[in-house]
Amino acid sequence: MSVPLRQQLAVGSYLIKQKLKGSKKYPLVLMLEPLFKCNLACAGCGKIDYPDDILDKRLSVQECLDAVDECGAPMVSIPGGEPLIHKEMPQIVEGIVARKKFVYLCTNALLLRKRINDYKPSPYLTFSIHLDGLQNRHDASVCQEGVFDIAVEAIKLALSKGFRVNVNCTLFQGETPDEVAEFLDYAMELGVEGVTIAPGFSYEHAPRQDVFIKGIDVKNLFRDIFKIGKTRKWKLNHSSLYLDFLAGNQNYNCTPWGNPTRNVFGWQKPCYLLADEGNASSFQELLDTTPWEKYGTVNNPKCANCMAHCGYEATAVEDTLAHPLKALWASIRGPKTTGEMVAEVSANHPMPAKTTISDIPVKVES
Repeated sequence: MSVPLRQQLAVGSYLIKQKLKGSKKYPLVLMLEPLFKCNLACAGCGKIDYPDDILDKRLSVQECLDAVDECGAPMVSIPGGEPLIHKEMPQIVEGIVARKKFVYLCTNALLLRKRINDYKPSPYLTFSIHLDGLQNRHDASVCQEGVFDIAVEAIKLALSKGFRVNVNCTLFQGETPDEVAEFLDYAMELGVEGVTIAPGFSYEHAPRQDVFIKGIDVKNLFRDIFKIGKTRKWKLNHSSLYLDFLAGNQNYNCTPWGNPTRNVFGWQKPCYLLADEGNASSFQELLDTTPWEKYGTVNNPKCANCMAHCGYEATAVEDTLAHPLKALWASIRGPKTTGEMVAEVSANHPMPAKTTISDIPVKVES
C-alpha cells in the first residue's frame, strides 16, 4: 500500500475506536461534493447532466466543514464536478486540514497550475489527479485533446512544490492489460505517491453507456493486469483484499455508508454513485432512513455490475479487521490470477454474502 504511515496509523486508530464503541455503521471516507459543474464533458460521467441552475449551486465553506464535523470520517474525498472551479475551495481545504483530516482533492488538473499557489503542502492534503491512461486513452476518455499533457505537467509542478500527489484512474471498455501496465509504469516514473484504480460505474445519466466494463470482463482484465504486475513495483492506493476482489477472488457486498456523500442536494441516498434515490438533511438521518437492504449487487439491478472502490473498499477494510491474517497473506502474495473465481453475485443470481479465503495468490507490489 502507498499510504504514508501517519495516515495508516490515524485511520487504524479510528477503526479500532469504532469497533470498541460497537459501531455497526460508520463512515471511512466522506465524499464531499461541493459542486457538479465541470470544465470537461467526459463520456462516462453522469455528474454534469443537470440544468444550469443546479450546476451553478455551491456548498459554502461552512456547509462543507459542518459536513466534515457531522460525519466524523478520518478521510475526505472532494470530487465534483471540478472542485478547483469553486472559488472558496482553498478555504474549504484549509479548514479540513486544520481538523487533521486527510483530504484528497480530486481534479482534472486543467486549473491546477493557475490555482496551486492557493494551497500549502501538508501531510493531510493530496492532489488526486484524474488520468485514465496514457495520452490517447485519457484524452479520448475526457473527450478533449491535450488534457493528458496538461495533467502531467500539473503533476510534475505539484510534486516539485512538495505536495502529495495521487493518480485516480478509471478503466473503461477497450482497455488491454498491456496498456494499463504501461500506464502504471509511467505513473511510477512520474513519482506519484500511488494510483487509485477501479472500473467505471455505469451512471444512468452518462452520455454514453457503451464505455463501461461489466461482470466477468472486469475480473479477467484485472487478473491479466496483476499477472504483469508481479514483476513490477506499482504502488496501488488500495487494501490488498480490495485488489483481490477486483481479480474475482473475494465475494463482497458493498458497504455504502462507508463512503457517504454530501452534495448540493444534501446527504445523498444511498451512495456516491446512485443519484436518483433521494437525500437526507443530516448524516444521522441518512443512516437512519436509507433502506440499505434495497441496495447492493444482490438486491438492486442498478448495483449489479458495480465494483467501485467507494462501495467495496470499506467492505475490504472490514474484512481486513475481521481476518488480518488473510489480508496479510493477500498483501504478501498479491491477488490470485489463475484458477476458479468466486461465483458472480447479482440481483439475478444472488448468493449468501460471505468472504472466501483464496488460493495462494501471485505477488503484485501494492
